[in-house]
Amino acid sequence: MSDSENNSQYSADSIQALEGMEHVRKRPSMYIGDVGLRGLHHLVYEVVDNSIDEAMAGYCDTISVVINEDNSVTTIDNGRGIPVGIHKKEGVSALEVVMTKIGAGGKFDKDSYKVSGGLHGVGVSCVNALSSSLNATVFRDGKVWEQDYERGKALSPVKETGISEKRGTMVTFKPDTEIFNQTIEYNYETLAQRLRELSFLNKGITLSIKDCRSTNEKGEHPSESFHSKEGLKEFIRFLDESREPIIQEVISIEGEKHDIPVEVAMIYNTSYSENLQSYVNNINTHEGGTHLSGFRRGLTSTLKKYADSSGLLDKLKFEISGDDFREGLTAIISVKVAEPQFEGQTKTKLGNRELTSAVSQAVSEMLENYLEEHPNDAKIIVQKVILAAQARHAARKAREMVQRKSVMSGGGLPGKLSDCSEQDPALCEVFLVEGDSAGGTAKQGRDRNFQAILPLRGKILNVEKAMQHKVFENEEIRNIYTALGVTIGTEEDTKALNIEKLRYHKIVIMCDADVDGSHISTLILTFFFRYMRELVDAGYIYIATPPLYLVKKGSKKSYAWNDDQRDQLVSEFGQGSGVQRYKGLGEMNAEQLWDTTMDPAHRTLRRVTIDNGGEADRVFSMLMGDEVPPRREFIEKNAIYAKIDV
Repeated sequence: MSDSENNSQYSADSIQALEGMEHVRKRPSMYIGDVGLRGLHHLVYEVVDNSIDEAMAGYCDTISVVINEDNSVTTIDNGRGIPVGIHKKEGVSALEVVMTKIGAGGKFDKDSYKVSGGLHGVGVSCVNALSSSLNATVFRDGKVWEQDYERGKALSPVKETGISEKRGTMVTFKPDTEIFNQTIEYNYETLAQRLRELSFLNKGITLSIKDCRSTNEKGEHPSESFHSKEGLKEFIRFLDESREPIIQEVISIEGEKHDIPVEVAMIYNTSYSENLQSYVNNINTHEGGTHLSGFRRGLTSTLKKYADSSGLLDKLKFEISGDDFREGLTAIISVKVAEPQFEGQTKTKLGNRELTSAVSQAVSEMLENYLEEHPNDAKIIVQKVILAAQARHAARKAREMVQRKSVMSGGGLPGKLSDCSEQDPALCEVFLVEGDSAGGTAKQGRDRNFQAILPLRGKILNVEKAMQHKVFENEEIRNIYTALGVTIGTEEDTKALNIEKLRYHKIVIMCDADVDGSHISTLILTFFFRYMRELVDAGYIYIATPPLYLVKKGSKKSYAWNDDQRDQLVSEFGQGSGVQRYKGLGEMNAEQLWDTTMDPAHRTLRRVTIDNGGEADRVFSMLMGDEVPPRREFIEKNAIYAKIDV
């Protein structure tokens, strides 16, 4: 093709100016993160955030969410109701402007809202654009107003449909299957966790959820209501329900510093892990930011000053580091900022510099007062810090051993690792397989070009109950570090993981599909969550799903991953079909393992993601910690989902 022909096709008409709703529909991930389960649930959070903004402004105290039978969702609040009068500039109802224009809404008017959550003001209009249908009903000034929309466009003007003494806004929307083509099925637990979290972060508000898609044995729809009187103090107790506290009460503060509302709550427990959850305008900033830096600075400087003056450190032969002050600490930091600056589109790291000193000062004052008024607790905390420092000192040698054996330090790979020939980490995958026999089968069945196999002997160490140096001394865990090519941070920052030389971008946990296999998977996941969280956040951890059954009749055979699939295949194959139940990976031959579990063309891998860091921490500490009652309660509640081999 000649240059002139090229130019003639590249004209002004070639430039697509995507306006508002079109742009959201064409690039939904820019607005809601993705079009999978996370993005689907984000639609609900956006609508609820609008109601929470009304609550933070002091006009609303009740918000309810209903999952309807058809997977549409209705949210109702008792706020002021979105204004319905004609918008001067746009010439249509303000309700229509809010529902159909990106960036429209009261959040940009400082007189309406001091602070707000939501997604950079795209909010409910974005939800509208990604819904096949949406109805907005407003109860305001004694009247009821309604408008219906389809894929972001109003079907008719806003109309008055009745009278009512109620006030507030009701929105019902159904996610568009053209956008969410994987599923539009909402997870009740995921939504309930977020509403519970919002109730702790905004005390005094009642949030409820009801699921009309199912009924319990009493014929009632599953439902829950959340209301917190003490806010973050209750949140701490909820997160730490399966841990043993070492001080009697939750240390907390609520107030303003430099005109910034700051809330902090914290407690120390007997565990060896640190659990810090930070929020900005109700959004979980799981990558931290300036408010978290301020918390750490205030905590370390105040505790160090107290410990030095107490004389308890006099016999210690080495310096105490920041990490030592945070071992066994659970803390929540929540700030409300008028104009938050986030790093990256996912809003997971706060960048406002003024937050560091505001939170640091608030924490320093809170701790100084507490330590002065509770000398016994102060002594217990300092003793915990000294123990952490001694353990860290002991861990240094174990950590250096890991570093020496690591690929980065030029050491050899573990002898058990059957490596792949491909050098590009983005194309490589490693299977962590339980036991040598399954490891042998996997080794035979794999594609050695890009698939590596690392067999693990028995059940790896439960890191939830182990001190750091014990973790680094464990041979199986050392082998995982070495095989992956990652290294641990310096002594000053033992939590940081260097993943620059990570050798595989798919790390697949492949265990038997039985109770023991599930336990081993959970032990490995606990290790990744506590010591290699960066790999989880980057989306590199997967779980393989081997089949449970082989159904065959004559030369015909097919695999089933659950009982329903098995029954369907037995029915299809007819009389005389046989069913083989796989108790473990070792029962399959290499070809079967490749066909069902390892072949990228046919396998199912489940990527491990963390939607809610606080909830993940709570579940891991409950399942793998020392306290039995919360674990028993969790298992009884979730027993319906469990598969038990007898």
